[in-house]
Amino acid sequence: MDNEMKTSKAKRITYQVLLYTSLTIFAIFIVIPFYWMILTALKSDIDLVVAPPILFLKPGDIVFQNFVDAFARAPFGRNMINTVLVAFISTTGTIITTVLASFAFARLNFRGRELLFLIFLSTMMIPGEIFIITNFNTVAQLGWLGADEIAQTYRQALQAMTFPFMTSVFYIFFLRQTFKGIPDELYLAAKVDGTSDFKYLWKIMIPIAKPTIITITILNAMGSWNAYIWPNLVIEKSEFRLVTDGLRNAYTELAGGTIYNEQMAAALIITLPLLIVFLLLKSHIMRGVSRSGIKG
Repeated sequence: MDNEMKTSKAKRITYQVLLYTSLTIFAIFIVIPFYWMILTALKSDIDLVVAPPILFLKPGDIVFQNFVDAFARAPFGRNMINTVLVAFISTTGTIITTVLASFAFARLNFRGRELLFLIFLSTMMIPGEIFIITNFNTVAQLGWLGADEIAQTYRQALQAMTFPFMTSVFYIFFLRQTFKGIPDELYLAAKVDGTSDFKYLWKIMIPIAKPTIITITILNAMGSWNAYIWPNLVIEKSEFRLVTDGLRNAYTELAGGTIYNEQMAAALIITLPLLIVFLLLKSHIMRGVSRSGIKG
């Protein structure tokens, strides 16, 4: 008996050592690019070209002028406003469609529900490039790209950047799993009391699923903030562009070559808002993920 307990304890310790070692190695590979971005953004022009490269900066060697130069060169003001507006519109639309669709698939009984949900899930297997082609054709037919003699308006630019992405099959599946975990007895009791489906959704299901909804909100906002390919396809005027494309245009083909430390400072500026939001709401994200286990 003692030998079995010792063997079991040894296996458990070995498993934990391997697990935490693997997680540590994985975390290092995740953190290194961010550390290198911050390190490069704080280097002077001389420290940037030193060989071998400097891995740690002394307090006296830190340079903040790169951030000042980045603000002066890159059009952060207008591009940042565009990005925030696109993220807000896209995320708001996504939350509305996701909540309603998830409620229908999780709670409402209608003919063909499971088949329709299966069809929805099957679209996740389609490469995203296919949707780019179809979405571009749709946006063009709606006239949101402007015409030969009529320039694209700001409203059309916002519609082109947001409307094709106001829903997500993955988010619907994600939230549906949380809704499926809510006991049926609550729904039956609410119906006995004469509660409408919408009121039940608003008063009971949404508060219970709040961490999951917050997680979806953050993930979708991050996707909108980091969007590059689609906005670059549908936007004509430079004043309509987002921070990602504005950053690229600001540091493309500079006369003196690529200014890596200033470019990394600019990249850090547009990364900080997302990082701050994640750190403030990470507990909600963890709870949202843990509640959305695979059920039913």
